[in-house]
Amino acid sequence: MEITNSSWFQPPTLLLTGIPGLEDVQIWFCIPLCVMYLIALLGNCTILFVIKTTSSLHEPQYIFLSMLAATDVGLSVSTLPTVLNVFLLNHRDIEFHSCLTQMFFIHTFSSMESAILLAMAFDRFVAIRNPLHYTAVLTPTRIIKIGLAAVVRGVMLMIPLPILLKRLPFCKGVILSHCYCYHPDIMKLACGPVRVNIIYGLSLVLCSFGVDSVFIVISYILILKTVLGIASGDGKLKALNTCVSHIFTVFIFYVPLIVLALIHRFGTFASPLLHVTMANLFLFLTPVLNPLVYSLKTKQIRSAVCKIFKVWGNLLK
Repeated sequence: MEITNSSWFQPPTLLLTGIPGLEDVQIWFCIPLCVMYLIALLGNCTILFVIKTTSSLHEPQYIFLSMLAATDVGLSVSTLPTVLNVFLLNHRDIEFHSCLTQMFFIHTFSSMESAILLAMAFDRFVAIRNPLHYTAVLTPTRIIKIGLAAVVRGVMLMIPLPILLKRLPFCKGVILSHCYCYHPDIMKLACGPVRVNIIYGLSLVLCSFGVDSVFIVISYILILKTVLGIASGDGKLKALNTCVSHIFTVFIFYVPLIVLALIHRFGTFASPLLHVTMANLFLFLTPVLNPLVYSLKTKQIRSAVCKIFKVWGNLLK
């Protein structure tokens, strides 16, 4: 049946999704979710505090790490209200414009994180390839400019997303696939022409995440080439060891992101449970694991954290 213009509308509310088929028991999933949010927020805030208060950590490597931690805090805070509403209170409703706002911040912080991971790859490249000029290349001014560029790029690229969605008519169901608002998910609910949205979304992915990932790979190819030129076996291991945390962070950020994007674009017949699983991995994996990985793997961070907790422990006695 042909859809008349009178049936086109912009939905006042959308419905978020928890875990399909487990709605009656999904409140029990709130406990591990709260624990993960607590780890993400406390862990990343601790890293920010440690780097800010420890003068020996005021180096490019750790300043970039603090940027990554701040981005993870922003990403966690952006999704916290709807996730807890769905799993704890079983409130699935979200107003359309609130959904667009949340979507904007989620995609913006994701783009910023991708840019910061690229900056951290460049940092490792300079540190290994040309250590004598490390501080001369990565000056405080340049680091600030890199951070501002990541923010500006993220905001400017994502501003058109809610604008392009607001122009669309919605005449289908209003049930989203996740417990937060995600651009491809909202776009599927529209019954108008979405060609512009698809083209812009694909261009956005290629221009941000695609370009960043390519340059990260190039950075590590050059790093590997430099490491192979080091005569000492211990020197090779020491150089590569400084990259392990970053490589792991890149992996846990990009793999869920790529799989989630592929599911939305090509996984028409994919299980709803797969959608939810990948969406939650993308949501929690990086903010939760980043502070744990860097705290355990980086001796300077670990020592500073232990020192601060020791001081707090003495004060509480």
